[in-house]
Amino acid sequence: MEALLTDRVVLVVGGTAGLGAGIARAALREGASVVVTGRHAHRAEALVAELSGLGPVSFVVADQADVAQAQDAVAQTVARHGRVDCLVNAAGLTTRGTLLDTTPELFDDHVAVNLRGPFFTMQAAVADMVGRGAPGSVVNIITMSSHGGQPHLAAYSATKAGLAGLTKNVAHAHRFDRVRVNGLNIGWTETEGEDAIQRRFHGAGDDWVERAAASSPMGRLGQVDEIADAVVFLLSDRSGVVTGSVIDWDQTVLGAHD
Repeated sequence: MEALLTDRVVLVVGGTAGLGAGIARAALREGASVVVTGRHAHRAEALVAELSGLGPVSFVVADQADVAQAQDAVAQTVARHGRVDCLVNAAGLTTRGTLLDTTPELFDDHVAVNLRGPFFTMQAAVADMVGRGAPGSVVNIITMSSHGGQPHLAAYSATKAGLAGLTKNVAHAHRFDRVRVNGLNIGWTETEGEDAIQRRFHGAGDDWVERAAASSPMGRLGQVDEIADAVVFLLSDRSGVVTGSVIDWDQTVLGAHD
């Protein structure tokens, strides 16, 4: 069976660690040329060294909160590969804050990373696709918290809800350009970033993953490789004509009650 992303150029924003790195790995495995972005050159260099045996992979040091840097990542991808076929917005800020204690600065930080950055990265990537008259695919990593979220994730929930709406808006606007735009509302996932968050904000110990898994319906948290496979499927032609879908990728069934 042919690889899902053969000869595709895939840009993974926030791709140097955690879920983004997993998506980069899966895209390479499926035949893509991959560019990852992140704020830290040393982390990006280490990932590229790790993944280089899987296929063509490079990095751009870019802060998603900086519009110029976010759009330059697209420009550098096009300069290296001649085009961008697929975009994944995987960067995300999850700093805790309730309605009552969130500062304007914290709120603006979330807007910059979770909403403004994806907006202008999509702008640049879709402009390349439309300019070439070529089809393309975008996947935005959103969150189950976009449905309302936890009290301590007020700014995060608000900005990710905005990204869910933006996903549908862009999908509708560019459906006749054959640019498909979809999103995944991911649930609680086991990553190094989540480990740091649990320890920093929730006083979690070394057994937090086991405790969280024991309280989950499937007996485990979501796994990076599983989500990465779903992203690759949505990027690929195998997902057909699907666009404007924001899929709940979780073991919680919203609206259902015991």
